[in-house]
Amino acid sequence: MATLLDQLKTMTTVVADSGDFQSIKEFKPQDSTTNPTLIGKAADMPGYSELVTKALEWAKKEHGDEKDQTKVIKWVVDRLCVEFGLEILKIVPGRVSTEVDARLSYDTKATIEKAHTLIGLYEKAGIKRDRILIKVASTWEGIRAAEQLEKEGIHCNLTLLFGIHQAVACADAKVTLISPFVGRILDWYKKDTGKAGYPAAEDPGVVSVTAIYNYFKKYDAKTQVMGASFRNLDEITELAGCDLLTIAPELLGELAKKEGTLEKKLDASEAKAMDIPKLTIDEATFRKMHDENRMAKDKLDEGIKGFVKAIEDLEGKLTKKLAELKS
Repeated sequence: MATLLDQLKTMTTVVADSGDFQSIKEFKPQDSTTNPTLIGKAADMPGYSELVTKALEWAKKEHGDEKDQTKVIKWVVDRLCVEFGLEILKIVPGRVSTEVDARLSYDTKATIEKAHTLIGLYEKAGIKRDRILIKVASTWEGIRAAEQLEKEGIHCNLTLLFGIHQAVACADAKVTLISPFVGRILDWYKKDTGKAGYPAAEDPGVVSVTAIYNYFKKYDAKTQVMGASFRNLDEITELAGCDLLTIAPELLGELAKKEGTLEKKLDASEAKAMDIPKLTIDEATFRKMHDENRMAKDKLDEGIKGFVKAIEDLEGKLTKKLAELKS
């Protein structure tokens, strides 16, 4: 009998949520996503020291005259993220997601500029835009940046997405992909209610992504839905049929070992027949709905802070390594 992973791949595009090349090679996903936390962890591993050194030497060569060392380190981070992306693209047949600095999440202009920088580095390395997804936080400002980038042929993955208002705003902006965070939604509800857990079909993260998927298919949104941030196998199997799912290596391993019949839970044709109200999301409505959704507000703020800390930690490590390289 086929494994759950093999069956899932027949109904959903499986994406690796990892910066670890070996696990990506093992599970053979279509695409892969990265973020500063994953890259920071991988950069600490001896096997990736060559990529770190390459990024440091590149920044030293291209920006060594820059007096402001903080700017040099930002270039090192950008280059390192791209170096990881380049290696991942040698493994996966599809796309890699590379994240914009989370500190720019509320700055549309700076987000666009950073996206241009990242795409420019990829293009100089010979990678076409259609293999890159620029990851941007799903703030109002981030969505506006993504809208402009999409018009330029730069495809975006809107991350840290927790509410239907964010999702619909992304679809209206014609972004390529959204990544609603299943597990983090579950975390919030468990903490808020004191419940130890939920039945799989009632998992708040699963319910949220299911509602977004059905809305998108009901109204023929071109934006694809990629469930992310899973806490257990049940969350994944309850979303079988979703456009894409990005899954950590540990859970990919569980799916690869487990056999049984996997039922397709999400279906575009069924969504078309559903009675789902159409939403109009302008800026005022977005901000009102966001303020009224405690979970989405809390988790977006927390997620941005977490990614900021991860990138600052990475910058700290790279600052020390750059100093060693110069000595």
